[in-house]
Amino acid sequence: MSAPAPVAAEAPILDIAAVTCRFGRLTALDGVDLAVRRGEILGLVGPNGAGKTTLLDVIAGRLRPSAGTVRFCGQPISGLPAHRVGRLGIARTPQIIRPFVGMSMLDIVTIGALFGRRGERDVTAARARAGAALTRLGLGHRRDTPADSLNIVDRKRVELARALAMEPLLLLLDEVMAGLVPGEVQALVEVVREVRDGGVTIVVVEHVMPAIVGLCDRVAVLRQGSVLVEGRPEIALRDPRVIETYLGRGVARRRRNSAAE
Repeated sequence: MSAPAPVAAEAPILDIAAVTCRFGRLTALDGVDLAVRRGEILGLVGPNGAGKTTLLDVIAGRLRPSAGTVRFCGQPISGLPAHRVGRLGIARTPQIIRPFVGMSMLDIVTIGALFGRRGERDVTAARARAGAALTRLGLGHRRDTPADSLNIVDRKRVELARALAMEPLLLLLDEVMAGLVPGEVQALVEVVREVRDGGVTIVVVEHVMPAIVGLCDRVAVLRQGSVLVEGRPEIALRDPRVIETYLGRGVARRRRNSAAE
């Protein structure tokens, strides 16, 4: 009797192959290869200018790559406009928050519900889903507050609620924890875990390293537009190349020498 055929591993929900993004003479992404498994939380880390936000923009349809392909659930999405990518099930929070002047929290989050994966046409149902997303983030009692009166922390929470109201399969978070105090960071970490446990795959760009280590299943470290290291955060972030990237070659060398003494 012949041996059974091997079972193929589950295809990644997101497959990025040789993605390059150029702006004139500047190469922001340089042949990025990265696969994201279903149900994981992947952290994208690296110094400023490494290409993290650019990569999220390419995935979300805000930028067209100069070369390479992006596949979501096996379907090529490179070059699709952002609204079509959102309908497929990808939601993204922006790095720079620009409030919708004259709109309430509920109004803003309702936009996400209307343009998300369900393609909701019923405004009443969309507002109900938006209200639930705000409540999940502790903002339900302030749903009618004008967005232009919010501080930066609450604006970030509203953007996260808007992304959640889209009911995504893949959620891209861009520095949602920046500016938060430790207690607020921990509360948001718990929310992100709950979202993942509900079946959503998450890619998070973050500079708050304790949150990355405590939250992510895996990290990919970017340097000058390329993936430098991948692996579990507690291992990858100790890689000498990563330390050198963040601290500089001289400091990294002194740390290695000190550890060897």
